[in-house]
Amino acid sequence: MPGKASSSTEAQVRDYYTGQVRQEWRRLDRNAYRRVELQTSLHFLEKHLPPQGLVLDAGGGPGRYTIELAKRGYQVVLLDVTPGNLEFARRQIKRAGVQDRVVGIAEGSIVDLSRFADNTFDATLCLGGPLSHVLSARQRNKAISELIRVTRNGAPLFVSVIGRLGLLVYELTDAQYEIEMPLFTQIRDTGDYRGGHGFTACHFFLREELRAAFHDQGVTVVEMAGLEGIGTGQRQKVNLLAKNEKRWQVWLETHYRTCTHPAAVGISEHMLLICRKT
Repeated sequence: MPGKASSSTEAQVRDYYTGQVRQEWRRLDRNAYRRVELQTSLHFLEKHLPPQGLVLDAGGGPGRYTIELAKRGYQVVLLDVTPGNLEFARRQIKRAGVQDRVVGIAEGSIVDLSRFADNTFDATLCLGGPLSHVLSARQRNKAISELIRVTRNGAPLFVSVIGRLGLLVYELTDAQYEIEMPLFTQIRDTGDYRGGHGFTACHFFLREELRAAFHDQGVTVVEMAGLEGIGTGQRQKVNLLAKNEKRWQVWLETHYRTCTHPAAVGISEHMLLICRKT
C-alpha cells in the first residue's frame, strides 16, 4: 500500500525533526564546515533570485532561509511538515524583526502543495534535504511536480538534497563500523535508508539522478553546485583552516570556483540544483 507506506515515512521524519528543532537551527551555523553549506546556498540564491517578489520556502524547517530572505526584502511563505519547527521559526522570525515580510507560515508536506494555486511564487526553495526525506520515488516525482507547479513561468527553483557519494565518504571517515552492516550496501546500491539507526528515513541522491528527476519534468536546469564541494567530509581540516583568515578567504574563492564542477557536485554531502520553469 504505497499511500500507507508514504504516510508512515512522513510520520517518522516528523517525529525525528520534532526532537531536532534546535539542533537543526544551529546546524548551519555551528562551525565553519557547516557555514559553507549556508553561505554557498545564499551565494546561488543571490545569483539567481529576482530582485524582489514572493518566495516559497518549502520544507524550510525552523526558518533559517526564510529569515535570510526576509532580511533581504523578499516576502516569504514558510512551509514545513513539523509543527515544532514552525513554532520555533515564529519566535526566530519575531526576534529577527522580519515578521511583516513573512506573509505565511503553514504546516504541510512538499508532496501536497494544493493550498497554493498554480504559478503563485516568484521563486521556490526546497533547501537542506526535504526532498531526500521522501522515500518513495513516485512521491518524490509528485513533490517535484508540485514545486514546479506553484512556481511562476520563468522563475527559479532551488532544491538541495543529501548526496549518496558524500554519505559513503562519511562512512569511510567517521563511521567505518557501519560498512559491514546491511544498511551500507543498501544505501550504496539504491540510495534508500529506512531509518532506525541514528537518522531518519532518507533517499541519498546521485548527481545525475537529481538532474534527471527535474529535467524529465520539463524544467531547464541552470546549474548545480556541491555545497561542501571538494571539502566534503573534511570537517576538522575545514574548521582548522577557517582560523587562518588569509588562507580561509583563498579557500572560499577556490570553493566557489570549483563547486559547480560535476565531480565536486557528485561527491558533496549536499548538492544544490537550480532550474527555471519554462
